[in-house]
Formats: sequence, structure tokens, C-alpha cells
Amino acid sequence: MLDTALLLSMFAASVDAAERRPNVILLFPDQMRGQAMGIAGNDQVRTPHLDRLARGGLFLPNTLANTPVCCPARATMLTGKYPHKHGLKINDLRLRESQVTIAELLAEAGYATGFVGKWHLDGGIRQPGFIPPGPRRQGFAFWAANECSHRHFDTWYFRDDATKIPIKRFEADVWTDESIAFVRANRDKPFFLMVGMGPPHNPYRAPKKYSAMYDPAKLKMRPNWREGTQMGSRKDIAEYYAMITAVDDNVGRLIDVLDELKLADDTLILVTSDHGDMLGSQGMFLKRKPFEESIRIPGIVRYPRKLAAGQTKDTLFTHVDFAPTLLGFCGVKVPSDMQGRDLSKTLAGESTDEPVAAYLQNYMPYRQSKLGPWRGVRTKRHTYAEIDGKPWVLFDLREDPYELNNLVGQPEHAALQSRMASLLAAEMQAADDSLDHNIPEEIILYKRPAVYSVDELQ
Repeated sequence: MLDTALLLSMFAASVDAAERRPNVILLFPDQMRGQAMGIAGNDQVRTPHLDRLARGGLFLPNTLANTPVCCPARATMLTGKYPHKHGLKINDLRLRESQVTIAELLAEAGYATGFVGKWHLDGGIRQPGFIPPGPRRQGFAFWAANECSHRHFDTWYFRDDATKIPIKRFEADVWTDESIAFVRANRDKPFFLMVGMGPPHNPYRAPKKYSAMYDPAKLKMRPNWREGTQMGSRKDIAEYYAMITAVDDNVGRLIDVLDELKLADDTLILVTSDHGDMLGSQGMFLKRKPFEESIRIPGIVRYPRKLAAGQTKDTLFTHVDFAPTLLGFCGVKVPSDMQGRDLSKTLAGESTDEPVAAYLQNYMPYRQSKLGPWRGVRTKRHTYAEIDGKPWVLFDLREDPYELNNLVGQPEHAALQSRMASLLAAEMQAADDSLDHNIPEEIILYKRPAVYSVDELQ
């Protein structure tokens, strides 16, 4: 028989495990579309560590960017609000200190907080600038970051003073070094770490050993890819995949440290991105579109203490849901003004409550693609969007996963179009959004030096 002391010890350990708050790592490479992983069915790209992470937890193929462009997306992840509420409807504006972020809430709950990588929430024109300690860091105590730079091999970052710390190698390696240092320093307390890696954002150039893994001529293109698209050539895609494989190796390094420190079971890792990249699909490039390559982002959640391994869920999970969901896993009250949903119980299999649709937005005109502001909804089966308030695209993703057949205006699909339009109107109302929130082109140009055009905001 077990003695009383041992039984009490075992009981205490089980209670401690049940009540232990998870560490949280939110890892988001920049401009990584959700289709660019082995776990997503893409055998053209090597992502063994991301695939391993997904097999050890939960793969969410319907993870989406509500507003698929950098600053709006990042602010939405932090605040749990849509851009017309948090204020960053376009790039290169500053997230106001009055906004409450998940980092601030977790810091108040006793978490050590850290941010590593590309911040891009403090305004400025694409300079890797210094953000001083204090309110402008939005709740993050540890800091190893810059404002914005896509010079992946030659840039710099800052800690707690304005001294530049040079990066003379692939930046994802440095961001991972800093992330590991943060984890080691905070192994004995709950922590929240955000890691904003710059790659695979353009310019598309990977370290040579990774580039050598991919022959552009041998890549199989997506059926909706069009040759000759700006920033979407075979070489661009090969380098894009090579950068992802380089990032993947760094994910492996971070996972290994969690294993070494015996923190894996109690660490929730969410791998995602701020938006995708068209890369020639639909004859388009970059983001800001309601197409799958732009809005669909990685969605991997591993938390062994709470989530069974080897799961795939088709739950619609969007940026606006990230903060409330992570707060839910951490046992921290979700503020009433967060517009996203706490899906922690849904992801853990304790509830069947799910969103019916993801709400999608773009507030500004995009001259280079001749696109105006648009709003849309994405269900598990359909995508519908209106541009300048008029029906634009409608796709049946089950029958047409590459969005080659636009159903808008087709008489046999009139009833579906009407239902999707009604759903969009309902989602706009629920989000307290309207076309009045769109940004005229002249305002965008006014806020920038004359040397910048609207196209360069992308």
C-alpha cells in the first residue's frame, strides 16, 4: 500500500498540474500563407518541425486574417478588436496606449511578457526604430525588436536603450536566439512571448543552404497561378519556400529548448501569421485580397496539458479571436469590449460553440490592383465579398478550392448570393462596421512624404 505522505504528494501534484497556468508563445512569421506547410497538404515545401508541432496538438486549417495586411492584423491579434475599433486601419500608424492588449492583461495576472522581432505598431515609415520602455510597448517588459525592416540579412534591433544591435545574418536565427534567452530566463514563472519573425515576407531571399533545397523549375504551381505576375515567379516561390524551411528549423530549435527545460506540457504554442501572400495566384501578388492565399494563415495550437495530439478541427479561428481565446486558456477574464470570441473550450473539445462566419475587411483603395475597399465573409464552405458596396466574388470552396469559378451574378446561384449578402450585412452590423470607415486615397497620401505612393504601403 502507498503511505499517506506519498498519496498526499501525488494529490498535490495532480492539483498543481490541473491549476497551472500555461506559458504562451505566439509565433507569427510575416506574410506566411496557410497553404505553405506539409501539414496543410503541400508536398512542395519542407516544414518538418511545424508538421511535428501540429501532430502533437491541433491543426486548424480555417485560421484566417480578418484584415489581411500587416499593422491592422497585428493590432487585432493584440487587442481582440477589429481595426475600426483599435484604430489601425492601414499600415504605419501607431497603436494608441489607450488600447488594452493581451500583454497588459497577462502582465497584470502575473505573467512575464516578452516581444521579439518585427513590431510594426508604432508608426513611422519602415524604419527599424527604437521604441522606449513604457506604455508604447503595450505591456511587454522584455524587448528585443525593431519597428519594421525587411532587410532579412542586414538590419538591427533594440533592447531598452537606443543602441543599435546589428543583425548580419538571417534575422529569423537572431529572433530565435532572443526567444530562447527569454524562455530560459523565465522558466520558473508563467510567461507570454510573441515572436514576430520577418521572413517569409518579400524580398524573397533565403540563406543559400535553404535556397539549394528548391529548384524553381521542378515546383508544381497551384492551379490558379498565372505566370508573369509581379512578385510571384517560380523563383520567388522557391525562395519563399526556402525562407519557410529556414523559419521551420528555428521553430525546431525553440521546441527543443522547451523539451530540454521540461516546459513543453505546460506551454501553449500558437503558430500563425499576420496574412498570406498571393504569389501569382489569381494573377495577383502580396495581400489585401479576400482570396484564400491572402486570408488563410497557419493555424497550429499545441498545449499537451489540455489538447490531445493529432487533432484537426475545421473551426473558423481568426485574428480577432486570438486574444480572448488565449486569455481563456490562461484563466484570465476577457474584457467586454473585445470583439472576438473565447474559443478555448471549443478548441479543447469542451464545447461545440463555433462562429458561423469569419468577418473580412479592407478599408483602403489599392491602386496597383485597381481594387477599392471591400468587406467579406468566409464560412467553412463559401467566401463572399463586396467591393465598394457591390457584389464582387462568391466561391464554393468545397467544389472550387482554388476559386476559379466566381458565382456572383450566375442565375443558378442567386439564392446563395442573397444568403451570403445577408450574412455579410449581419456580420457588419455585429462588428459595428460600415463603409463610412473606409479611408479615401487622398488621406493616405496626405499622411506620407511625397516620395511614397499608395502602392508602396502594401
